Parts: sequence; C-alpha cells; structure tokens
Amino acid sequence: MILTNDGTYTLYSEKFDQHYHSMKEGALNESLSKHVIPALTYHKDKKVLNILDICFGIGYNTLATLFYIKMNNIDIKVNIYSPEFDKELINSLSNFQYPNEFNEFKNIINILSKDFYYEDNDFNIELYFGDAREYLVDLKKRDISFDIVYQDAFSSDVNRLLWTQEYFKDIKSILKKDAIITTYSIATPIRLSIYNNNLKIYEYKPEKSNRITIALNKDEILDDIRYKYIDMELKQQRNKTAKALSDTVI
Repeated sequence: MILTNDGTYTLYSEKFDQHYHSMKEGALNESLSKHVIPALTYHKDKKVLNILDICFGIGYNTLATLFYIKMNNIDIKVNIYSPEFDKELINSLSNFQYPNEFNEFKNIINILSKDFYYEDNDFNIELYFGDAREYLVDLKKRDISFDIVYQDAFSSDVNRLLWTQEYFKDIKSILKKDAIITTYSIATPIRLSIYNNNLKIYEYKPEKSNRITIALNKDEILDDIRYKYIDMELKQQRNKTAKALSDTVI
C-alpha cells in the first residue's frame, strides 16, 4: 500500500507500471472530485442511477459513490456495474486499508471480495472479471443502459484499447439520452475518440483537483458556466494532425 497526499492509500500496478490513483491529488479526493461529485451533481434530480465504473481496481470510485450518497442523505437507488481483470486483487480488498470514510461499507467490501456481487435496498454492485470490451457487449445484450460512466482505466499509453473511438462506440451504444461520462484525461486524441461518437465534450475544473473531461450525450450545448464547451471541430481545424485513437494503430 502506498500513502497518497490526502492521507488515503492506493496501490501500484506492476502490469501497467502506474499507480491506481494520483499520488499528488490523493486516492479518495480524486475519486470524489473527478468522478462522483460531477456525475451525481449533474444527475441530482434522478431517483435511480445506473453507473458503469471502468475499471473497478481497488474500488474507490464505487465506494466513494456510496459514501457521497450516505454523507449527503441522498434518496436514490444506485446500480453499479464494473469490469475488472484482476480477480486476485478483488480477493485481497478485505485486507486493504481504506479511509475511515469507508468504515460503514466494510461489510460490502468483504462481500464483494468473496462473491463479486452485492445487493441491498439502496445499492446493487456487480463485478465482471475479464475483458472490459467484452463486458460492454454483454451489457448491451442484457439491455442495460447507463446514466453515468466513470472512465477511469489506466492511461492510453499502457491500456490503449479502453480509449479508442471503437471502444467509445460501444460505450455510446449503452448510454441513456442524458448520460454523462467523466474522465481524468484531457488529451485531444482521447477527446476526439469520444467526440467522434456524437458526444459533446466539456472541460470541468473540480474544486480540489486538476481539470477533467466531461462528455454529455446531448444534442444541445449545455448552458452552464461550470462546464466549458470544447469545440472539437475547431480544434481539428487548428491542428490538422490531431486524430482519435483507433483499435488499428496507424
């Protein structure tokens, strides 16, 4: 376990040669600031939310979602679906040193680490072990659509296939009409991968973290000063070499 700057712990992935969270911003702060708060604030009036958490990892995004809902006494039912390739990691989470904010979810963590599924009156959490791209196909076959996507995979430098325009095409196919995607990446190729699937791109500056990208499944441009609209057509005109990531590397 590795201590981050907000006093919470993360891990280091030998496979991807990256930490699971930003050391500077902190594990819990990053989950809340870059994913949970922007997404749940955007959908503040909904009573049921389907969330796709890409990928589960140590589970901070999922657990921070539960924490934020409980902390703010939000009356909502949340269904979280999350792919993860490392079953051994999930099995180990019952021994991970989570922040005190997650203490009331210890039972949920223990159940997920053994059964990979949890359900009560407020929360339903499903973990899928295997290829995230295959999981997207499975979700579509099951006719499950999403209000929120936490796009929090390891970076495209080491995990390219979870950032391509073909990948986001599969994401787009399971989005509800008013869905929101949150991601830490502000890179133009990533934004183009998302934009090329007819999603509107915005830049958002959380109070306690660096800028993030938000994508909305809306035809009209959002009139909200918190969301800076990014004109991707103009970006491409100004940068002729800019292009989306593709499954086929050219």
